[in-house]
Amino acid sequence: MKKLKNIEFFIFDLDNTLYSGQTKVFERIDKRMSEYISKKLNVDLLEAKKIQKKYFYDTGTTLSGLMKYNNVDPYDFLSFVHDIDISWLPKDLLLKEELIKIKEKKYIFTNGSQSHVDNVTRQLGIEGLFDGVFDIVDADFIPKPAIEPYQKIIKKFNLDPKKSVLIEDIAHNLKQAKSLGMKTVWLENFETFASKDKDKPYIDYKIKNLTSFLQEINILKAA
Repeated sequence: MKKLKNIEFFIFDLDNTLYSGQTKVFERIDKRMSEYISKKLNVDLLEAKKIQKKYFYDTGTTLSGLMKYNNVDPYDFLSFVHDIDISWLPKDLLLKEELIKIKEKKYIFTNGSQSHVDNVTRQLGIEGLFDGVFDIVDADFIPKPAIEPYQKIIKKFNLDPKKSVLIEDIAHNLKQAKSLGMKTVWLENFETFASKDKDKPYIDYKIKNLTSFLQEINILKAA
């Protein structure tokens, strides 16, 4: 943990990281994706779900597959799938408190959209606490774990990878970050896809709770 004392750039994934996967927020997006594919490709919901998952596993995101194989307008897709009501998501005052204590630069790095970031952070009560957002549009629709978005976020925010840490719930999304010199933190997620590379050497730290982890960092930096 002492190696994190000199971190100057904190980079957070969004979905299932800034909020718990147990809240099932992403399940609502997942359902919207199936509905979109069903309407767009004129297939039933069962077939739409099969297409959705195949594209996700083959290309990194469902959107990438739809763009590649079906010439789908990415903005139309993002607008539809992220149009979800999460007004029931509770404020996370403890997370807010720890984020405020971190005086270093803080960024969100997501395969989702800016509007989705805005929606989630507003509901959690942590809007305005980040120095920038790097979304799938910034990445030219090339998703993590491809190397390009990692290189682009470094360039966009002038990050020093050796003074940066990436916190993610999908283990293999940490590989490129580590290769570029970042410290890596995996937020435990026992969904098969997210956890399948959890024991790889490119993961520096494994944590069970984001707020508790940030609390430890803040205590360490204050010492």
